Amino acid sequence: MSHVVVIGAGQAGAALVARLRAGGHAGAITLIGAEPAPPYQRPPLSKAYLMGEMEAERLWLRSAEFYAEQDITLRLGQPVTAIDPAARTVTLGGETVAYDQLALTTGSHPRRLPAAIGGDLPGVYTVRTLADVDAMKAEFAPGRRLVIVGGGYIGLEAAAVAAKLGLDVTVLEMAPRILQRVASPETSDYVRALHTAHGVKILESTGLDRLLGDRRVTGVRLASGAELPADFVIVGVGILPGTALAEAAGLAIENGIKTDDYGRTSDPHIWSAGDCASFPWAGGRLRLESVGNAIEQAEMVADNMLGKVTPYTAHPWFWSDQYDTKLQIAGLNTGYDRIVTRGPAGEAVSFWYYRGDTLLAVDAMNDPRAYMVGKRLIEMGKSPDPAAIADPATQLKALLK
Repeated sequence: MSHVVVIGAGQAGAALVARLRAGGHAGAITLIGAEPAPPYQRPPLSKAYLMGEMEAERLWLRSAEFYAEQDITLRLGQPVTAIDPAARTVTLGGETVAYDQLALTTGSHPRRLPAAIGGDLPGVYTVRTLADVDAMKAEFAPGRRLVIVGGGYIGLEAAAVAAKLGLDVTVLEMAPRILQRVASPETSDYVRALHTAHGVKILESTGLDRLLGDRRVTGVRLASGAELPADFVIVGVGILPGTALAEAAGLAIENGIKTDDYGRTSDPHIWSAGDCASFPWAGGRLRLESVGNAIEQAEMVADNMLGKVTPYTAHPWFWSDQYDTKLQIAGLNTGYDRIVTRGPAGEAVSFWYYRGDTLLAVDAMNDPRAYMVGKRLIEMGKSPDPAAIADPATQLKALLK
């Protein structure tokens, strides 16, 4: 019986091992995670869990009983230190574990500020793991001053939680607008107005010189020389794919661990899925950082490990919860040249991204119908007339016919 080892016990790793068993793999399965917690959901960390509205146990993707019943060995709190592709072994804690097939679902890790500018001071946090959020939860007390470096979704979600809990919140964004890398000016404007209405100060086109403090962070100095006091700081300046193990093992790296259409790496016995993996897409390569991709790609890899030959077809979708607003995103907006606005109708509005006459993506704020129809249209390869989208009299569902 073949032994499948999976390194990385996040959303992708958990989906992969479950699919292997469900698909009929009768051999041993070992899931190895660097964190001591069992596989858990990450999105609630910066939302409900940080707010204190969700217990840790509700984050778990599966119960402990599931892994026992499925005869899946969990090795938690045990980071892998090396992979030997020639011997087909992995090393953890001085122990060598042999594999027949290996899957890398090593996820990603947050970019950090350099120590030279105070990035390693106590009171400076990132938002990625359960331990990260547990470490900062006690900081969220009314009246305290929080500075968030980075106006992306993670930073803005943390800002929303902090504002709701009564903190004084300032967001610093070096680019001309928040969400510039991932969203249209229209979406940025909507989200900026939302935060401003809740008392968050957003400073765009604002560079950071350094963090201030000796034994603990006490503030930030801006590139302009101005200084802002801070009781603590959250850094949300993007993430990097977890490629260190793969790179040390000699696997091909290209914007992540390079895989083919089927999830196989440059080594025929090693596969990869999730945030860490890049795959062929539209004549180039794509790496997606989302729960949907982690699950779908991991399940495809499991099927192909079992002998199927199924190429991966990505259906990108994302979401963000801020205050009472749910932003849902379908598709990828890369290369758009115009935005079509639908609404607002009450609190609901959606922005539709087009390149020429081709629909690429939809951002829907409190508008699940626009999101669902947009997602279906993109998956079907249909591009409705932009004038029809903008016309409030158009029944969106009719566009699917």
